[in-house]
Amino acid sequence: MSSSPHSPSQPRKGTIQAALGCLSRQTERALNLLMVLALVAMIALVFTNVVLRYGFNSGISVSVELSRFLFVWVTFIGTVVGLMRHEHLSVTTFSDRLPAPVQALLGRLVTLVMLGCCLMLVKGSYAQTLLNWNNLSPISGVPVGVFYLAGLIAGVLMSILLVFRLLAPRHLLRQPRSQDPSQERAQEVSS
Repeated sequence: MSSSPHSPSQPRKGTIQAALGCLSRQTERALNLLMVLALVAMIALVFTNVVLRYGFNSGISVSVELSRFLFVWVTFIGTVVGLMRHEHLSVTTFSDRLPAPVQALLGRLVTLVMLGCCLMLVKGSYAQTLLNWNNLSPISGVPVGVFYLAGLIAGVLMSILLVFRLLAPRHLLRQPRSQDPSQERAQEVSS
């Protein structure tokens, strides 16, 4: 009996990395689709309301509230996608000059601080969602807690992502995009 280098109880690195990459792409695609649908609905509501107001001296009273709700949701979903893509603003003037091991340690520390902020967002959004769920918007009748639910869901998703970044080995993580576009193109061509 010969033993294979990879036993069934220990999955190969490539398999895990491929599965995580697929999960990440599918999640990002779903979140992007939600944002696009919300933006299209916002545009349709506002445009229709403007045409009705100026053309026919009437309007859809609920369109202002619904577009406000959708705008809040697009903003929070966008923060999750930005975190997934490493596209949030970062100032690396100091950290780029440090040795690689110190940069890795500083990266973990920054991730830990971001996780703390996300957990505070989750705690506050949860409390506000519960407090405002029974308060209804005056025109649409949608619970005001829906505003805060967007923060709660975004906070939970970002917290999950940050915990994964803290606990996962470096080779399984999606690396931040480089600052130089020519380096990105060279990496895409070589892949």
